[in-house]
Amino acid sequence: MNEVQSTAVSLLSRLRGLWRDIAGTDGAGKVPALAPGLPESDLEQLRVQMEACLGAKGGEVSARARAAALGRAYLSLSGEGRVRFLKLLASRFGPDRVRVDAAAAALAGAPDDTTRQRAEMDLRLALDPPRLKLLTQFNALPEGVKFLVDMRAELMGLTREHPDLLPLEGDLRGLLASWFDVGFLVLERVTWRSPAIVLEKIMQYEAVHAIQGWTDLKNRLDSDRRLYAFFHPRMPDEPLIFVEVALVRDMAGNVQDLLDPSAPLGDVDKADTAIFYSINNAQRGLAGISFGNFLIKRVVDDLSRELKQIRTFATLSPLPGFRRWLEGLLIKGEPGLLTAADHKALTRVGGMGAKGSLKALLAEPDWTAEPLLAEVLEGPLTRLAARYLSREKRSDGMGALDPVAHFHLSNGARVERINWMADMSANGLNQSAGLMVNYLYDLDDIDANHEAYSASGKVAVSARVKALLKG
Repeated sequence: MNEVQSTAVSLLSRLRGLWRDIAGTDGAGKVPALAPGLPESDLEQLRVQMEACLGAKGGEVSARARAAALGRAYLSLSGEGRVRFLKLLASRFGPDRVRVDAAAAALAGAPDDTTRQRAEMDLRLALDPPRLKLLTQFNALPEGVKFLVDMRAELMGLTREHPDLLPLEGDLRGLLASWFDVGFLVLERVTWRSPAIVLEKIMQYEAVHAIQGWTDLKNRLDSDRRLYAFFHPRMPDEPLIFVEVALVRDMAGNVQDLLDPSAPLGDVDKADTAIFYSINNAQRGLAGISFGNFLIKRVVDDLSRELKQIRTFATLSPLPGFRRWLEGLLIKGEPGLLTAADHKALTRVGGMGAKGSLKALLAEPDWTAEPLLAEVLEGPLTRLAARYLSREKRSDGMGALDPVAHFHLSNGARVERINWMADMSANGLNQSAGLMVNYLYDLDDIDANHEAYSASGKVAVSARVKALLKG
């Protein structure tokens, strides 16, 4: 069972009783039992129920009952059945093509501005699919918005194999984007006194540095730490995105030191730096609906007001694609990848060609325990990491290749420092050879950095990183 299916099962267990009661408030919410795989005979019954939802017969109570019954039916289906459910919604409840063509022809032949404006309005209405009205009805149900967020998460995983579901996924994305406008979101500081259900969700959704139980979570919520999350009023127990912050003296360069539960409690009054060490998008179904930049700006504002001595705002971030990118270059044998000094040192310790030695040494699980190997690897790896962050672009040429770099650079940060052996966890070594990067949010330069990066892809880097690029 994959993550999306597990989420659906979990949601069903919470909603089974509640939505059953709503669906049973009158006869409108009664749907015949559907087989998990949704065979053709059941598919026709489902179509009738969907049309009933759109028919708007009865009042608000009947509409809620029909939506609750439809939601329960969806969650009770198998993976195959949910695909057929979604395909029915996509194919039978899209825009009326005859009406769209007629409206488009009327627009093309409009003889004057008044007629054109009327034709434009008619075309907009014709393009509005009935399924959007049906999906909107879930907003009135308890946890109905969460239901739609999880439905989109499942859709996103299906569209490659089933491209005919793309229009439905696009409709749902647009609907959620309007509901999750940043103006509707609430920023909250999560503390040890926050509701247990929220704390459990934080542990579940932390994907950057896994939380090792309640003791670890309590350490991350101590007085020298902060955790902020965006919430939506219709999903009050579900963090949408959250950031973990350490309040320290000077810029942190090692995540294990930062997360060490045995480390002494920091003196907040003496802290001069806020380190953002973990940012997590908690709802896969909201992918592409960006509010991470607003989160960082709001947290910086809150911390500046609370702790006026904090002058430096920076991250301690992973380079999730670095090892994959580097190994690709090594396989291709890119000329000029390593300097003459790199060739000499790597050949000496690796016993083969420099590129082969570099690849072989990185594959050794215990290279970090050998001081000589670590010393030899530091120079080429930090220099190549500087190149990866500042010069390598995505396939479309728009933005940094590394997704974390793209996020922070888009928000106006600067690549400040590359930290050697900063994350010695298995994941840190596998994805970035133990390297981490500090992105600095200099309040005086954020807007200029953002504009330069957005307009031309220019990456702001510190003098220290520029020196690495020069070798």
